[in-house]
Amino acid sequence: MLEARISKLKAKLLVEQPCFGALASRLQMHESQNIQAFLSDGVIFQYNREYLHALNDAELTFALCNGAMHAALAHENRRHNRMSWLWQLATDYAINAMLVENGMSCPPHTHYHARFDGMYAEEIYAVLKSEIQNEAYDDDASNDTGFNEEQRRHQQQIHNPDQQRAREQNRPTMETDTVIKEEQWHQHMHQTLKQAESGSALPQGIERFIDIKRSAMLDWRTLLRHAVERHFYGDYVQIPPSKKLLYRGVYLPSLHSDLLRLVIAVDSSGSVDEVLLSQFIAEVESLMSIYPQHEIELLICDNKIRSHETFYSGEMIHVTLSGGGATDFRPVFDWIETKLFTCNLLLYFTDTYGTFPQQEPMFETFWITPRNAEVPFGKVICLTEC
Repeated sequence: MLEARISKLKAKLLVEQPCFGALASRLQMHESQNIQAFLSDGVIFQYNREYLHALNDAELTFALCNGAMHAALAHENRRHNRMSWLWQLATDYAINAMLVENGMSCPPHTHYHARFDGMYAEEIYAVLKSEIQNEAYDDDASNDTGFNEEQRRHQQQIHNPDQQRAREQNRPTMETDTVIKEEQWHQHMHQTLKQAESGSALPQGIERFIDIKRSAMLDWRTLLRHAVERHFYGDYVQIPPSKKLLYRGVYLPSLHSDLLRLVIAVDSSGSVDEVLLSQFIAEVESLMSIYPQHEIELLICDNKIRSHETFYSGEMIHVTLSGGGATDFRPVFDWIETKLFTCNLLLYFTDTYGTFPQQEPMFETFWITPRNAEVPFGKVICLTEC
């Protein structure tokens, strides 16, 4: 009997994989004939009996863990303004890669690809979005499970005005409920992982989702991605549609984007860690390769502006440090106010030992620093274990 198998596998997970077992044991199982495989919001696990019955024990265990991890990892909280269906696909790839890394066996038609091993969901999303823009992504349209099932529902809602209006009216409540559920699950997962850490039973790859040692703080690369993405005014539009899958009768929106203007200032006072600087610049270049239209103003400054260069889409960022005097942050803010018509975001790479402006600017500021510093305004992204 399927229910007995599921209960047995949950119990086995608690012994062999305590973290996954503790989370999977919280799932409420609901049979449904309206789906072809399984769906989960992390609380209710809906499944098609025939599909699960056809899985072997290892594959069924994988499905249970996948269902539990989506909410436990607070993926909806991390979605921000990303396209929902594409974010769902990216998180599925990320979770499945972690499960494979922990020795689990994928069921048929699972979204798993070795090229995404070790990557964050945000990174996978960026890759998929770029491939869709370039019409290079090809997900097997004959796959009748998982994401494609959700995609077909998404397409049906687009073409059904009544369903779409109802969905829009209910969206705020639905999204609030989802976030609350995920917060509860996230707290439960944090407690579970704390217990597992004391017994050296942490799942492999879990650090890509939650940092136990730093109270669930995301690493600096993730924080940097979030900072940039909030200021990218890209969106998906219905007209014109993406040409990628039109010949198959699948209608997907295409990407429309405005210019992202980013200012990077580098403190050249002589106390800058050039290794961390190169890592930071490499990460910025990786981020910028995702966005079709961007413009980066690079300023080198100690107590005055030493150099200024502008980099456009597709260009590599080259940093040549000059200066070595005392640190004064004010010239950078003065330059932006007088020279730029608009500025979305300032990323200031510095050790934060210097003179700050007296007034907070109108644009958002992030201080990229190797230490957990106190700043009068803006936010700090710490590049080391702060």
